[in-house]
Amino acid sequence: MECLPRGEMAQLQSERLREMIDRVYYNVPFYREKMQQAGIGPDDIQTVEQLKHLPFTTKNDLRDNYPFGLFAVPESEIVRLHASSGTTGKPTVVGYTRRDLVTWSEVVARTLTSAGIGRHDFVQIAYGYGLFTGGLGIHYGVEKIGAVAIPVSGGNTKRQLQLMKDFGSTAIACTPSYALYLAEALEEEKIDRSELRLKVGVFGAEPWTESMRKEIEQKWLIKAIDIFGLSEVIGPGVASECEFQHGLHINEDHFIPEIIDPVTLEVLPEGSTGELVFTTITKEGLPLVRYRTRDLTRLDYSSCNCGRTLVRMAKCTGRSDDMLIIRGVNVFPSQIETILLESGNLKPHYQIIVDRVHNLDVLQVLVEVDEQFLRDRISQLQSLSRKIQHDLESALGLSVDVKLVEPKTIERSEGKARRVIDRRNLQ
Repeated sequence: MECLPRGEMAQLQSERLREMIDRVYYNVPFYREKMQQAGIGPDDIQTVEQLKHLPFTTKNDLRDNYPFGLFAVPESEIVRLHASSGTTGKPTVVGYTRRDLVTWSEVVARTLTSAGIGRHDFVQIAYGYGLFTGGLGIHYGVEKIGAVAIPVSGGNTKRQLQLMKDFGSTAIACTPSYALYLAEALEEEKIDRSELRLKVGVFGAEPWTESMRKEIEQKWLIKAIDIFGLSEVIGPGVASECEFQHGLHINEDHFIPEIIDPVTLEVLPEGSTGELVFTTITKEGLPLVRYRTRDLTRLDYSSCNCGRTLVRMAKCTGRSDDMLIIRGVNVFPSQIETILLESGNLKPHYQIIVDRVHNLDVLQVLVEVDEQFLRDRISQLQSLSRKIQHDLESALGLSVDVKLVEPKTIERSEGKARRVIDRRNLQ
């Protein structure tokens, strides 16, 4: 499947799409009503090229049908539930049939083997277990390829390092920000990197830049592989980089991707940057039709040096819904991160604070200074601060208040890092 010729892939997608549309039309009242409103019946969708005529699904649709309203099978056929956090409303609930779990294990197995992980590896899983899909998703993929799963889960950093050393972990799976946090702890615990067998990491669950990748690879002396997934679509296993690290291969025999304009909702030409949309064509429990991920990226259909023919998505540059609009300017946290990590003499820990003072939006960036540089003269610190401020303002077109802070000043996270604090009342 990963090396299927493009024509055969389109044919397979069309067959699976027809079957899936038939199932959701007759088994999910929500989709039947949406399709009827659009004047579409299941027989109207015969090929993948006709996908663009179908209505979209959003996260709000999942919340409005909470908890099981979008399930396409009887509850007796659901064998597992996962859910996203409910920090912005009701959680989105995902149900899996037995076949869904087999599919999930398969696509995660592809993710791991793409990273060079095989049956002789020991994989330390530092994603959280539970309702979050990260831990268990990676776990069953590890077992599928016959590697050793070490289900440490998130947190307990000292124990993570001890087990990494004692068990001889050769691979780690966690968020990129936690990988940097572990690297800091490694230095504090005075553990010699040569005592570890670690060779590769699969990192996802939050956006990260090429600069952060370099930081991780330099600190850990490993290859840092980007992986991508959404709980609603299946969890980890939707897309992943190969050893060439030039885009993430999407498992498009299960998930059909599209790129749309987030404003007009029109499908964009090949190679354009826009919002990523997925249609799941093999899921039984919670199939999704044209699900708007809000992630901004582009697709590349050219062949990869690894031999896979699967379409590749670029690293996400931000999200169409968490984009910051500051004094009329669109700002993505990834823009700021790239500039900070390329400046030198800084730690890869920062926080973006947006506030409203006297009816005017203000942007402040806190960033930790490297301990060695902190010992230098005040004039050099001021010079560094001015340089960062100039670089940020040139890139963003906004005035920015840059504040250099001491190491370990910014709160650490053992899960997703909290990079942005928006204190404005924008409701």
